[in-house]
Amino acid sequence: MQNAPRILSRRTVLAAIAGIGGASLGFGLSSPVSAATPIGFSGWQSWTFRGIDPTAYSLGSSSISLTANGSSSVVYGVVPTNARVATQASWQWRVDQSVVPTSLASRGGDDRALALYFVFVDANTAARFGDRTPSLQRLLGMRGGRTLIYVWGGNAQRGSILDSPYLRGRGRTIVLQPAGTGDWTNETVDLAGDHQRAFGRAKETLLAIGLSSDSDDTNGVNQAALRSLSLA
Repeated sequence: MQNAPRILSRRTVLAAIAGIGGASLGFGLSSPVSAATPIGFSGWQSWTFRGIDPTAYSLGSSSISLTANGSSSVVYGVVPTNARVATQASWQWRVDQSVVPTSLASRGGDDRALALYFVFVDANTAARFGDRTPSLQRLLGMRGGRTLIYVWGGNAQRGSILDSPYLRGRGRTIVLQPAGTGDWTNETVDLAGDHQRAFGRAKETLLAIGLSSDSDDTNGVNQAALRSLSLA
């Protein structure tokens, strides 16, 4: 990691972060995203939890590889200003080793191989932050904020939409791939449509994106990677 980790208590983090788990709505999009803005990972920040070993992330310019060994943490970054009106996202991910299927809607015990967060806030809030990377805890705790969480993991079927057990209605988990291993898989999601279906309201400004992998509850191992993330 290039940035010093931010150490917080697990209780504080869980109260803000809410279920790093997932399901999906707009995953039916099959055509590639056009006029896309690539999202780089260099300089992303780390969020670790006191008393829990952090997941090991290797951040490249366009890819992230990770190993979670009885561990949990998050890496995240701010979205470029020119891409904050994005309505679609696409990426590739793979899982070489995975924890067992878990219940992503349950508080605790909700380990998963990969969870990709898209954090939306109102335009005025986004403008105040500018190009600075805000605290993920602060963003996820905002009453007006909403977070879509796309996941590879858990025991729910593809397409399941689950309430985050921590975000008090501000987060929805969308399962794209249930727990298990698999080679590079292409994903394209409809952020605008998924947000409308998940929260019953139009999306606002996409300010931040995060990635997590955790295995601390099952004491298992995840080995996975994500690459070629872009917004359009």
